[in-house]
Amino acid sequence: MLKTREDLKAFRALCQKAVKAEPRKILVCAGTGCIAGGSLDVYAKLKEVMAAKGLNCSVQMEVEAGIPDVALKKSGCQGFCDMGTLLRIEPQGWIYTKVKPADCEEIIEKTILKGEHIGRLAYHHEGRACKCAAEIPFYAKQTRVTMARCGEIDANYIEEYIAAGGYEALEKALFEMDSDRIIREITESNLRGRGGGGFQTGKKWSQVARQKETVRYVVCNGDEGDPGAFMDCGVMEGIPHQMLEGMIIAGYATGASEGYIYVRAEYPRAVERLRGAIAQAEAKGLLGDNILGSGFSFRLRINRGAGAFVCGEGSALTASIEGKRGMPRVKPPRTVEQGLFGKPTVLNNVETFAAVPLIIEKGAQWYRSIGTETSPGTKAFSLTGNIRNTGMIEVPMGTPLKEVIFGVGGGMREGATFKAVQIGGPSGACLTNDHMDLPLDFDSLKKVGAMIGSGGLVVLDENTCMVEVARFFMNFTQKESCGKCAPCREGTRRMLEILERIVAGEGRDGDLEMLEELADTITATALCGLGKTAASPVISTIRSFRSEYEAHIYEKRCPAGSCQKLKRITIDPELCKGCSKCAKVCPVGAISGKVKEPFVIDGNTCIKCGACLTTCPFQAIKEA
Repeated sequence: MLKTREDLKAFRALCQKAVKAEPRKILVCAGTGCIAGGSLDVYAKLKEVMAAKGLNCSVQMEVEAGIPDVALKKSGCQGFCDMGTLLRIEPQGWIYTKVKPADCEEIIEKTILKGEHIGRLAYHHEGRACKCAAEIPFYAKQTRVTMARCGEIDANYIEEYIAAGGYEALEKALFEMDSDRIIREITESNLRGRGGGGFQTGKKWSQVARQKETVRYVVCNGDEGDPGAFMDCGVMEGIPHQMLEGMIIAGYATGASEGYIYVRAEYPRAVERLRGAIAQAEAKGLLGDNILGSGFSFRLRINRGAGAFVCGEGSALTASIEGKRGMPRVKPPRTVEQGLFGKPTVLNNVETFAAVPLIIEKGAQWYRSIGTETSPGTKAFSLTGNIRNTGMIEVPMGTPLKEVIFGVGGGMREGATFKAVQIGGPSGACLTNDHMDLPLDFDSLKKVGAMIGSGGLVVLDENTCMVEVARFFMNFTQKESCGKCAPCREGTRRMLEILERIVAGEGRDGDLEMLEELADTITATALCGLGKTAASPVISTIRSFRSEYEAHIYEKRCPAGSCQKLKRITIDPELCKGCSKCAKVCPVGAISGKVKEPFVIDGNTCIKCGACLTTCPFQAIKEA
């Protein structure tokens, strides 16, 4: 156990010496995405091959052990999810993509034993093999600050994090700063909450610190529920100690001695790694009583949520931790005054806490040198949808949307045309080509009726029906409504009913006006943030794609051709030879005609199953 600051310094020196002694290193991505793609099989195969070749393979850094031939490690998410399984080869800095167990023999034989690069496993851009991250546009166009260590250290061992400079910020905070100075540093950095609203972190901490009540809590919101968002998951899986360090510093700054991490039950690996990180920090004396002999004590607990989206809202989250039903309450009092167990509570999200150690270590002015004046620092986003480069990215606040979609993201997949991007999940809005130069920061997005949210970016192409997108998010929000307030409970249900009628071809005059009226009412009167932003996807799509709604309502047509009940299947009489094959395969008898004469389809009977489309040998049957 590390009992003093000097103990930590000495242990860090040992860890750094052990890291430098590793002559060769293979980092296998063990983020959720790569694991789903078989990265643990790759890890096991690499270990097996090295054993067969008599190589001394180290799978855990031993600070006082001998020098291994190869260090084999499980890293956190390396970001480029579309290219998994990903391998980083050190010290060369090579990145191998789409690695399979069958590749492991060649990797050990050529790369590890002979130092040769395997071109076929590299990422290829414009016809050339890119060896390192600096040569891959997906990585080169990012600015990795908060996530810099994610994917570069073994996520399972505290020694790796300490060797990379981990807990230096805590050491500085405990022995060189008092609580006022820490809060002042965070305030001057203008770190804004990365969970959605962008509230100033330093202001929140100072409000808790000045409360008369001496029992206080620190709570981390790891309830990342937006469809298509997985940045917080990446932090918890890849750099759990960095988040814990931020929480401990927050506890010291605000006079809290206990903290809670609220994690979705759907993140079992994040929970596993957080539990491991907490146990390791306790064993090393970085959590618990009298941390490093400073006189400050702090403990952490994990609470697993049951998957309720509304528990991402602060008061619902704290109610859930208390064992109550997760439902928002009326404010004031605010969480900083009466939060968890009725006590003053610091509540920030995963990414916010993970940024704190960097600010304490490098200073507020360094942090403000990145991003914009009102939204400094970086932001992690998850890129999903019909985009060439999917994965977890980090860019400076204020980066134009175009740079994210067509720079880091590489543009649309398979030559598709960009149509929109949903930002901020069910609480966000759609951005279009008109917003390509829009800076991605809190204030710029707010001006156009959007929000960063937790950072999910779902990219949509021309084949996407925007009415269906709005229906999808409204269906999600309506199901996730806690039901406490009528505007959200009933209003979202009414909006969903209208949207379902429209995509089913039963829209009618006045539907758009009713959607807009309901949206205004819900936004103005709902109890919590979930309700107040529930209508955002609908309003943003009506604003940008009104003609698409009108085509559904008045022409009974889906311009994108994706709404099943609005599809039209017809037979071109000029191409039909009257072979009758289509009529024979139609399951509902919707096709009729005489042999050697053009057949016809009864639109009222047709169920749009598509059987006739694949059967016609003359391509006479068309779908629109």
